[in-house]
Amino acid sequence: MKVILAFVILSIAAVCGVSYWLYSSMNKPVQHSRSNDFIEIPKGSSPSEIVNKLAAEGVIASPWAIKVYLRTLGDSSKLKAGDYQFNSPITALQVIKELEKGEERTIKITIPEGWTRFDIAKRIVEKFPTEPATDEKTVLAMMDDVSLISDIDINAKNLEGYLYPSTYSFPIGTEPKAVVKRMVDQFRKTWKPEWNDRAKAFGRTPHEIVTIASLVETESKFDAERTIVASVIYNRLSRGMALGIDQTAVYIAKMENRWDGTINKSDLESTSPYNTRKFAGLPPGPIASASESALEAALNPQKTDYLFYVLNVEKNDGSHNFYASAAEFERGKAAYQIWLEEQRRQKREKEGQ
Repeated sequence: MKVILAFVILSIAAVCGVSYWLYSSMNKPVQHSRSNDFIEIPKGSSPSEIVNKLAAEGVIASPWAIKVYLRTLGDSSKLKAGDYQFNSPITALQVIKELEKGEERTIKITIPEGWTRFDIAKRIVEKFPTEPATDEKTVLAMMDDVSLISDIDINAKNLEGYLYPSTYSFPIGTEPKAVVKRMVDQFRKTWKPEWNDRAKAFGRTPHEIVTIASLVETESKFDAERTIVASVIYNRLSRGMALGIDQTAVYIAKMENRWDGTINKSDLESTSPYNTRKFAGLPPGPIASASESALEAALNPQKTDYLFYVLNVEKNDGSHNFYASAAEFERGKAAYQIWLEEQRRQKREKEGQ
């Protein structure tokens, strides 16, 4: 009886171990260097040949995991031939979903949430080479065509905030101008007509709502938290307090072509109207591309008394603690400063090894 029980326990442990390995392997993002290249999957390729080829190209890290998955939980008959561009990073499950769709030779471009028009212009130049070459400055000039959203925002000076973050596919030979228009078209599809009335009920213009959404987008990656961040922004605006959002300093540095990856003291002391530490009220316009989630949060903030927030160092996952009083905030800020210094110390030690 003991032998049988031990065998059962070992069997269960083995199944659990294999399941964990399979789940981890299929959901672990893999960085690779082929995101700008097309990888051809010829017609008649067997599932094993497809997996081995993608492993050789560096797109997948664990070919055995995919083979096991296809034989047990997936359906290898759904894999299609085609010319593929695989994003980086990408998980094995995402690779399989791409292979199940099948793909003609197109150019795929991903615009992450929170990117600025400067980031987007650089990505467009990389993905859509032209002859003669189009540079970032030229693409940025295309983003000054506010006629594309003039019916929604008559105050826009450029298309910042209106280049919707998503993954797009374009035919070979697409011009950068068409890429810009497609992103704006996607924003227009996302922006609901009733949101104009919702903005008016807040005493805000669509331009201001998109600006607030861009601030929310850059401040929090958690959907559940964004309505609270929005409440802090509205509460501070109603009290005439400076918003103090450091991402506006990053935006200033990018506008002035001097962003080096670090917020410097000079950035925080900038006299640009985008500096929300120095000037109360909203910045002149959006500072990034906002998702539908952030737009919804800007239009539907929670009702709170919060005026401050700081990173939750106990969770250390990018979420925040929120405070109604300056005294509470200072205690939370002190804990954050201690944590930040420890992070810097560990980084210095690692770099010194």
